[in-house]
Amino acid sequence: MSAIDLQPFLHDAQLSVAAPSFCASRPDGRIGGGADGFYHGDRRILSRLEACVAGLPNAPVAGTHGEDGQTSFVTVLRGLAELTADPAVTLERRRELRPGRLVERYTVRNAGGLTARLRLELRAESDFAAMDTVKAGRAGEPVPPIADGNGLRWHDGPLAAALTVRPAPDHLTADSGTGTLGFDLELAPGESWQAVLECTAEHRDGDLFPAPSADAAPWRTPEVTGRDHHLAHWITRSHHDLRGLLLTDPLRPADHFLGAGAPWFLTLFGRDSLWAARMMLPLGTELAAGTLRTLARRQGRAVDPATEEQPGKILHEVRRDAQHLDAGSQLPPCYYGTADATPLWLTLLHDAWRWGMPEDQVEELLPHAEAALAWLADHADADGDGFLEYVDSSGKGLSNQGWKDSSDSIRFRDGRIADAPIALSEVQAYAYEAAVAAAALLDAFGRPGADRWRQWAEDLRQRFRDRFWTEDAHGPYPVVALDGDKRKVDSIASNMGHLLGTGLLDPAESALVARRLTAPGMDSGFGLRTLDADATGFNPLGYHTGSVWPHDSAIAVHGLARAGLHDAAAPLAAGLVRASAAFDHRLPELFAGYPRSQYARPVPYPASCRPQAWAAAASVQVLQALLGLEADAPNRRLLVRAQAPAGYESLQITGLTVAGLPIEVTIDHTGAITLHAPEGFTVTTNP
Repeated sequence: MSAIDLQPFLHDAQLSVAAPSFCASRPDGRIGGGADGFYHGDRRILSRLEACVAGLPNAPVAGTHGEDGQTSFVTVLRGLAELTADPAVTLERRRELRPGRLVERYTVRNAGGLTARLRLELRAESDFAAMDTVKAGRAGEPVPPIADGNGLRWHDGPLAAALTVRPAPDHLTADSGTGTLGFDLELAPGESWQAVLECTAEHRDGDLFPAPSADAAPWRTPEVTGRDHHLAHWITRSHHDLRGLLLTDPLRPADHFLGAGAPWFLTLFGRDSLWAARMMLPLGTELAAGTLRTLARRQGRAVDPATEEQPGKILHEVRRDAQHLDAGSQLPPCYYGTADATPLWLTLLHDAWRWGMPEDQVEELLPHAEAALAWLADHADADGDGFLEYVDSSGKGLSNQGWKDSSDSIRFRDGRIADAPIALSEVQAYAYEAAVAAAALLDAFGRPGADRWRQWAEDLRQRFRDRFWTEDAHGPYPVVALDGDKRKVDSIASNMGHLLGTGLLDPAESALVARRLTAPGMDSGFGLRTLDADATGFNPLGYHTGSVWPHDSAIAVHGLARAGLHDAAAPLAAGLVRASAAFDHRLPELFAGYPRSQYARPVPYPASCRPQAWAAAASVQVLQALLGLEADAPNRRLLVRAQAPAGYESLQITGLTVAGLPIEVTIDHTGAITLHAPEGFTVTTNP
């Protein structure tokens, strides 16, 4: 494999997001190389944007990441107008990103004692590369620019881009693939010069999923105040990142959902969008409702092996074009290859109802819920053994169709890769929870079938207990999966954390899982590893074979809290909060699973998305777990813990809501929790 075939690294990139656009650059603001670029709708609009002075080093000295896509960079033009060793001339680059629009404001300042004479050149290129091309590390061919007045234009089929600068450049060239805008500057001591560059992108057919028309997010703004705390900073940073990831359904623009993450997954993903919306429920149900409806409109209606579509099935992802992946894999634009999105859709509908989603909105989705249940009964169990399985029926799709969807993720303890069809442990848990949740909805809205689905769930629970548990020298534990021959895939992995709080496990089984998750092989000190460190094939930099995914750890933390295992949840939550601080409170999609005893700060996974929707939303789920907060809006009840874990004393939390009404929480200096509920709600306190 040549270097150009390698997936670009991102760990040192500056990313700003205003979905469906984002910008990735070097720490000094320069766009050029790797995955750098200004992107819109999964296409790279600018592959190069540099500000330089010929013959002068341009040394970065400062950079800041502000709110809502604003970033700034300061570099020193070394050796210019200098009388001493002190830097004299600086170039400041302020970037503002909006959907389909990139604005950069350049300021050159001369703080030296000599007049500075220079030619500043802005160099721009576009390759209109598709996202799968960039992700594969392949370089796109530059599209020849067209000089146009004070700027440049590019065209490629339905795509168009325009770049303008004010004031007009002194020199404008469009040679080969590069456009250059030159400015001849003469700055006396103390003088400065400014210019504004604007690049806009347009697709003739419109955006696949447009940006929201309003600035307000479809959730309340969370705020943690009192003493300074990293949890507060993580929640604040996540709130702004999640706003940047918001997209809408063009079939009903009022419906919002979260794109999975930038740069690779800034589109509708069934699993990711559902999990992120579920984590955000304590801030309101509007995001959940929009996500549910957007996916329901695209719910499977026919059997199509090429796309993995089946009646009632919830999709995996939607793109404008087919995705060409490694090893000859190819995903169609609308792809249904996921085993877990359908039960997760059902569970989100139930949980949104419990948090106060208006009953008329819930009721209008019940036919889709019944279709999803029919998929569980008619299509999810291909071989009739009573478990949900997956297999790539197209031969070109994803070989693994759970959240760990890389080809090497599901493996035995000795390192062997499991063969399909595969029944994942967590998918059985999702299905159990979904069936019980759906039964509650059917009863509440006077629809038939509830008893059938409760019995279906109980039967699944018993089959799981009989077939998915094994034992080693440390005692019993649930395996990660059953393979195509119904052998137990016996690795110890974070999948078991997703079983907690679903109802699939009894208290004794939950305690056994908690003991495994908190053991040194699984707990890195910054979160849960995806695979136990003692397993053959463990790799701390493996995508699903030893790394740490914040959402995965947060799901386990929340599950432990729901199971009443707060002593096990607290250190895992503390590890995530600790990791967030090391990443400037913007947790990436994943990071390396090295132990905290080896490295004081978490080691980045170099190709990780940042921001990622469920990594950001994990901050809200961790807060919910620490508070033990659960809602039953139909019966006007709230549940909360009496005592917060040590380290969270003297905090006030606002922005929480149930049924559209505000909730406030106070944690006093002893850690005692007081919940101020809306009028008419009863609060139950647990230890």
